[in-house]
Amino acid sequence: MSESSLSTRRARRRPARAVRVGDKRERILDAAVRVFAKKGFHATRVSEVAKAAGVADGTIYLYFKSKDELLVSLFEDRVERLLAFLQTELPATAGAAGKLRRIIELQLGLLEGERDLAEVITVILRQSTKLMKEYAAPKFTAYLDAIARVVADGQASGELRSDVSPHLAARAIFGALDGITMTWALGKADRGGLVRASGQLAELVLRGLSPQGERR
Repeated sequence: MSESSLSTRRARRRPARAVRVGDKRERILDAAVRVFAKKGFHATRVSEVAKAAGVADGTIYLYFKSKDELLVSLFEDRVERLLAFLQTELPATAGAAGKLRRIIELQLGLLEGERDLAEVITVILRQSTKLMKEYAAPKFTAYLDAIARVVADGQASGELRSDVSPHLAARAIFGALDGITMTWALGKADRGGLVRASGQLAELVLRGLSPQGERR
């Protein structure tokens, strides 16, 4: 999948989101990404996010109960988008190998050109383990389960090796994606870097899950 096609997909979906409820919630989330990436989560004041979003301080609390909830919402928004893409894209993709390749393309492709968001999700959110455990875990688990189901289906059909736990494979895939995104965000964040990496990572994953590598 090319970088341009992924960018086009993102552009096609944004107008539908932009018209909802005056788009204030989206403006607040976008502003939070910029401010959190610049100042860090703990050093950021809600008033600074409000100013960047062009809304009154109190407006933030109409959509988010706290700064913590705002941060978690950024993560949940990304995962919800990924889950939505999987629901529409995977049924149209043949085979477990094709589906895993598509998952990798989607996760990295959605963050291409979104350096601040990538940094917030992969670095800043980790600063609060409590937030991850209490709030972000359900959506994260749902995403891992979706990947694990693809692996399990591939094992059942004989396309993928059967001596690997589907959930372990899902965590390994997500961990690799997360690590690639983090180093990209903290490094040069070169244009097209994540899209190029997606093809290489897919090859590594699929070779590792190939039945030829199964232990007898």
